[in-house]
Amino acid sequence: MEGRNAVREALRADQPIRKLQVSKTARLRGGLLEVVQEARRRGIPVQFVDPRHLDQVSVTGAHQGVVAWLAVRPLLELEELLERARSLPDPVLVLVDGVEDPRNLGAILRTAEAAGAVGAVIPTRRSAGLSPAVAKASAGAVMHLPVAGVVNLARAVEACKEAGFRVVAADPQASVDYDEAQLDPPLALVVGGEQRGVRRLVRERCDAVVRIPMRGRVESLNVSVAAAVLLYEVLRRLRARQRETRSP
Repeated sequence: MEGRNAVREALRADQPIRKLQVSKTARLRGGLLEVVQEARRRGIPVQFVDPRHLDQVSVTGAHQGVVAWLAVRPLLELEELLERARSLPDPVLVLVDGVEDPRNLGAILRTAEAAGAVGAVIPTRRSAGLSPAVAKASAGAVMHLPVAGVVNLARAVEACKEAGFRVVAADPQASVDYDEAQLDPPLALVVGGEQRGVRRLVRERCDAVVRIPMRGRVESLNVSVAAAVLLYEVLRRLRARQRETRSP
């Protein structure tokens, strides 16, 4: 885990950090000082090292002077995530079909956590996985958002449907606009990889497929942006429904 925001969120989430390594040339102030003080308060060893060492161990190339060494965080089983989700009101899940760019996956997880999703599902193969680069791009959201790993995402779609979730995929070629579709929780949103989008076998198992209208010349949005549009549309509808319920 590297980067000041990601390490700070790991500390806040009480993740099992074995040690903290800080560049001995970095100025201890602001976010970095906060990270060091919190680590010491928790009894986590803090080592001040040559910045070249951090450059060597860095995966992202942007460690910002701090690297935290964590115990490996295993992915959840899908059944465990679904059980957690069913116990919560208006649950929303995000299924990520083959996103390979760690920055995109991290951004999706960050938005999912911010919008109140209860978890995400990612393939264990041909996917970015929960790497340090993903954790940094998520600004630490991976420490708060439960993530399940599956071998077969098409089967995961079926499992979500059996658990009572409506599954909706995003596809630029769909005939229904997202703002005209039924997006009421329990809901599982499916977004696809950078090159091929949601795969056919996954898409065919979904309850609905929606598109985000494009008025410009480009054909589609970045996958993390598309996920954000859909997640916040769901949140907007939930908030509107809550306001209507409170109205006299």
